[in-house]
Amino acid sequence: MTTISATRRDGSSATVDDAAQDAVGSAVHGEVFTQNSDGYDAARAVWNGMIDKRPSIIIKCQGVSDVVNAVKFAREHDLLIAIRGGAHNVAGHGTTDGGIVIDTSGMKGVRVDPAAKTAHAQPGLTWAEFDDETLAYGLATTGGTVSNTGIAGLTLGGGLGWLMGKHGLTCDNVISVDLVTPNGELITASANEHPDLYWALRGGGGNFGVVTSFQFQLHEVGPQVIGGMIIHPMANARDLMRFYRDMTADPPDELELYMALMTSPDGDPVAAIMTGYNGDPAAGEKVIKPIREFGSPLADMIQPMPYVARQHMLDDFAPHGPRRYWKSGFLPELSDDVIDVFVKHASNLISPMTGIPIFNMHGAATRVDPGATAFGHRKHQWDIDIVSQWLDPADDERQTEWTRRFWSDLEPFAGDTIYVNHISGDEPSRIETAFGSNYARLREVKGKYDPENVFKLNHNIPPA
Repeated sequence: MTTISATRRDGSSATVDDAAQDAVGSAVHGEVFTQNSDGYDAARAVWNGMIDKRPSIIIKCQGVSDVVNAVKFAREHDLLIAIRGGAHNVAGHGTTDGGIVIDTSGMKGVRVDPAAKTAHAQPGLTWAEFDDETLAYGLATTGGTVSNTGIAGLTLGGGLGWLMGKHGLTCDNVISVDLVTPNGELITASANEHPDLYWALRGGGGNFGVVTSFQFQLHEVGPQVIGGMIIHPMANARDLMRFYRDMTADPPDELELYMALMTSPDGDPVAAIMTGYNGDPAAGEKVIKPIREFGSPLADMIQPMPYVARQHMLDDFAPHGPRRYWKSGFLPELSDDVIDVFVKHASNLISPMTGIPIFNMHGAATRVDPGATAFGHRKHQWDIDIVSQWLDPADDERQTEWTRRFWSDLEPFAGDTIYVNHISGDEPSRIETAFGSNYARLREVKGKYDPENVFKLNHNIPPA
């Protein structure tokens, strides 16, 4: 073992000697990786292949005590802290250069109470793993739109998903949160305990501590739901988007309709509507009938399926490892001018892996008061994402510039509003607008629970 060079919170250099490394290795049950460890490169890899950072220490936590001891170790040595769950954040906040990574991806416990319709879940779970456990009881909560997303980051940022019209966002279904504070204290936040922190954790991101468990409200789902996509040629994208606009103007709570402009597996640019109906399949068939009858689709893959199959439906579009650069925002309307921008750029995709999904915010997700949770975007609107993905590092500049040009044409229609989980790493100026009128209150909560900004590697809210 050798002395490690590390990075302090203020960016200055620090060293961690052999004795300190031995101490933390003895204090935790999980593996501890340094830059000389076997398996280090695999341990530091995150979902976005553009992010290539080299932490000084990675602690793979096995349980709550590991998290507590990791936080105390980091504070003792004043190390820059990154928190890793599913590592799905496009900005790469689950890792750091020189600092310490507190990795909770191995903490995957789930305990379901079918009578109360609740689940306690640890932060290392993906939505696929969470759903496997809750659906054994015919229960689920709003999860991500792809199942390989980690539950922690998605929940803390709000949580858009396939059940949001009927059951609200993921954060709307959080009953309580256990987390470790910057001082290494384990506390619970709920409506009755630390209610200010409970409010902030539902949409305020990873600013306030290291989550060790969520308690979620669950809902009866399925066993069969409507799901699948219907695909049209890109030449018909303009008409299809206008049809989609009409279908999502006032949809029933049970109906989720997303749209995407993308490349088909055979290499052709296409436009697709992705469906989900969270109710009686027979009723759902009637609701989606106009979608199946519109135009001349290339393929119709809409069918009854288990809820978990629908959760996996888009996984192939979001694998771990490709290089990624995003631009995103909320659109108050899908005007003809907006549609023209989409069609112009989507007709010239420069990577077959790139897609432009559009998510409709409606129903229960919009009937929550904007000040009731830190996630304040509670109105009928569309979340749009320019998701550029590619493999060759030589294409980095070309892909990012294409994305920025697309966004430059779209931004006047979107303004500054954005879902915090979709902010890229080069957009710190958009963080305040992501929280809108809730920002000042979030700063107060940050000042109370993390006044030294120990947890700063996130879409950071400075303490008041």
